[in-house]
Amino acid sequence: MNSEETNKEEIVDTENNSQTENTDSIEENPVSEPSAETAEDTKAVLTDADALQAEKDRYMRLYSEFENFRRRTARERMDLLQTAGKDVISLMLPVVDDLERALKASEGAGSANAEIIEGFKLIAKKMTSTLEGLGLKPMNAQGAEFDAEIHEAVTKIPAPDASLKGKVVDELEKGYFLNDKVIRFAKVVVGE
Repeated sequence: MNSEETNKEEIVDTENNSQTENTDSIEENPVSEPSAETAEDTKAVLTDADALQAEKDRYMRLYSEFENFRRRTARERMDLLQTAGKDVISLMLPVVDDLERALKASEGAGSANAEIIEGFKLIAKKMTSTLEGLGLKPMNAQGAEFDAEIHEAVTKIPAPDASLKGKVVDELEKGYFLNDKVIRFAKVVVGE
């Protein structure tokens, strides 16, 4: 037993020595505790980084807002230029209607007024071509499907044909587009 006790004592001594060596090495290389100065520096760095991120975010938002403003004003400017003469053209539409009515009424007249009628035709053609040059386009509502976006239904009548149900049977007043926007709705009679 002596030899067993000696072996046990040697093993215990060896373990104790290794533990003391480990503690000695820990004491020699202590982990540095964060000092108050480094904690403040870290907080300052974090707050600087947060402030920088906040400024970047603010800058991006302002830039986006300015880009949206620029696009919106450019679009409004284009719309204004396209419809600049809308009021004047709207005032000219009844004159165009009267010219068309006069030409229809004069078709039944005799040859004595042929030169005057030809003059009216030339004036009407020149006026419509000038207005078309400004972006005015007449609607073709006759026989088209009724669309409340561009037509104004004055009345409904029984459709003379089954294919005309829900379609424009007659056009009482012509409608017009100005640069693809409705400037005057077509007044129509709808078949039911």
